[in-house]
Amino acid sequence: MKFIKHFLIVLLVPLVQGCGFYSFSGISISPEVKTFQVNGFQNTAALVKPGLDRQFTVSLQDLILNQTNLSLVNSGGDIVYEGEITEYYIAPNAATSDNTAAQNRLTIGVSLRYYDNKDETQDLEENFSFFFDYAASVALVGSEEEAAHEQIFERITQDVFNATLARW
Repeated sequence: MKFIKHFLIVLLVPLVQGCGFYSFSGISISPEVKTFQVNGFQNTAALVKPGLDRQFTVSLQDLILNQTNLSLVNSGGDIVYEGEITEYYIAPNAATSDNTAAQNRLTIGVSLRYYDNKDETQDLEENFSFFFDYAASVALVGSEEEAAHEQIFERITQDVFNATLARW
């Protein structure tokens, strides 16, 4: 029994070490990277919703804090996220037989610039967007609007995370 235990340890240690920067959660962060910063995302969309820029910035910060062991800093981060909210619009998504909207779609788009100050080959500039469909009879205000923003930001921030830290 003791022999089998030692044999497994000898066999597994090189395999785990051979994984490099990969972790079991799928995150691929260099051990040199200890901090990150998220510069405020400005809202440059044609339709500007007050506070949307702050809400997105905080959503991205929270996701990275919750899924990594990186520390958030205000300046001098090993990795830096910045960009703009470039799209915010509502458009009809489905019509009824009398040519009125049955369903509307809220779309939010973000332009991202990602800088890895430890490895510039990892830098990225990309656009991300997602949508929220809702019945045309529903007014997208108050808690309905907040829920839509939350759902969209959850998807966009996860896509950003996957593209920058998980390399998917």
